[in-house]
Amino acid sequence: MPSIDPTLIVLLVLAGLGILSHNNTVTIAILVLLILRLTPLEAAFPMVQKYGLTVGITILTVAVMSPLASGKMTPSVLMQVFVNWQSLVAIVIGIAVAWLGGRGVTLMTSQPTIVAGLLIGTIIGVAFFRGIPVGPLIAAGVVSLIIGKT
Repeated sequence: MPSIDPTLIVLLVLAGLGILSHNNTVTIAILVLLILRLTPLEAAFPMVQKYGLTVGITILTVAVMSPLASGKMTPSVLMQVFVNWQSLVAIVIGIAVAWLGGRGVTLMTSQPTIVAGLLIGTIIGVAFFRGIPVGPLIAAGVVSLIIGKT
């Protein structure tokens, strides 16, 4: 009798959660991982693990900066952020979150056992609370503050 691959079952459950929660981001991500796992593309996992985060952050940054590059956000609008208190708060929060994310990357690379908890928390947040899976880095940053690791 062939043995059951527990990793495959976990991925299928996560894909099911993505479908049930109508979260296309999680569903697509899990399906891509399933395709990698079930095909000869499995050899790409080391590269995905090494560069995936950098590529993902780069794509996210391009998406966030596209209104400026496309001209929808003009330099004059950009300068107005320094005269509006809500925008100044947004700048401070942006700095704090970027700093937390940096701490999170460091923690995730130095304490890989924490990654499993962060993944489970992120999946629950995405599947059941309509979150977006950008939380693991920031969550790891908060964890690093709590446990005192950098």
